[in-house]
Amino acid sequence: MKRVLVGMSGGVDSAVTAYLLKKEGYDVCGVTLRTWAPDDGSEGRCCEIDDARRVSNALGIRFYPLNCISDFSEKVVDPFVQSYLGGETPNPCIECNRYLKWDKMLYAAKVMEADYIATGHYAHVVHLDNGRYTVKKADYAAKDQTYMLYKLTQEQLAATLMPLGSYTKDEVRKIAQEADLPVAHKPDSQEICFVTDGHYADFIEKYAEKKNADVLSGTAGQASAETLLKVPGPGNFVDETGKVLGRHKGITHYTIGQRKGLGIAMGRPVYVKEIRADSDEVVLSDEPALFSNTVLVRDVNFLSIPGMEPGEQLRARAKVRYHHEASPALLQMQEDGCVRITFDLPVRAAAPGQSSVFYDENDCVIGGGIIM
Repeated sequence: MKRVLVGMSGGVDSAVTAYLLKKEGYDVCGVTLRTWAPDDGSEGRCCEIDDARRVSNALGIRFYPLNCISDFSEKVVDPFVQSYLGGETPNPCIECNRYLKWDKMLYAAKVMEADYIATGHYAHVVHLDNGRYTVKKADYAAKDQTYMLYKLTQEQLAATLMPLGSYTKDEVRKIAQEADLPVAHKPDSQEICFVTDGHYADFIEKYAEKKNADVLSGTAGQASAETLLKVPGPGNFVDETGKVLGRHKGITHYTIGQRKGLGIAMGRPVYVKEIRADSDEVVLSDEPALFSNTVLVRDVNFLSIPGMEPGEQLRARAKVRYHHEASPALLQMQEDGCVRITFDLPVRAAAPGQSSVFYDENDCVIGGGIIM
């Protein structure tokens, strides 16, 4: 009997994952990574230990919570805050998958002598004829989560099971209900687990204040005053020529493509085109200026292929955000290791800090990188 360690968030997807694998004959163990402790003492939506334990008890499987709060702050929250302070729009869930969840679960699996780990992601793990592992889009596009998984390594994917790739959300809830799982009707989480109200700027200000206090009090280890986080204050709205249009609240309040909540009256709809962290300027434009055929990405990770040589070109379909429909494009590897994506048709509001993910004709992930 193969042993599998299932990452359980306390939600219905991971609960059904554990149920299906047990039904297939695996020796299933549940594990919840406690990654975030809100100020009010509640659990983050990605690590609701009580619900995960209730599901495990209902399934009759062993359950283990793991404290990962310190690692989560270091590997996920700190880079998220730094990225926002640099005028970018990061996606922390991608970083969490690669640098925290999979690493911690594989470590736990090794200790527990498990053969695999498993998650409730809507995707397929595929072992290609070339020997490489990748992820393939879920059968139902509305729930596909391959965008969030492009940074995983070959070693991580080789040890991963994802049983939900062929199911719809309604089917998963029906399975949970028929199996009498206690989270069958639990609503999905729609926000980042550590910014539950969606107010990123407020979170960044409070987080920076706490981190700075730790540095100044000496409780932050070897950190020095040079590592203090500086949250930018108000600055100028400018147009594409640099003309000052008005004042804004601070660059952390804005994202590329934003129209609502700008707090400036122009007599016509205007959008955030660019965020200039070095000068604390937010560039506003008309909507057509948001479109571009070319996107450059850094920190590229390849899944279905080993990589690309400088100058090499590859046809693909690429998306520039989670909810973007992948569009036909040409990939070209640059000398510096970045990939230039030239879309057949212009794409809207490709935001620095977000990821662009590339797919082949079979809906398998070729790779992806962070938009510059």
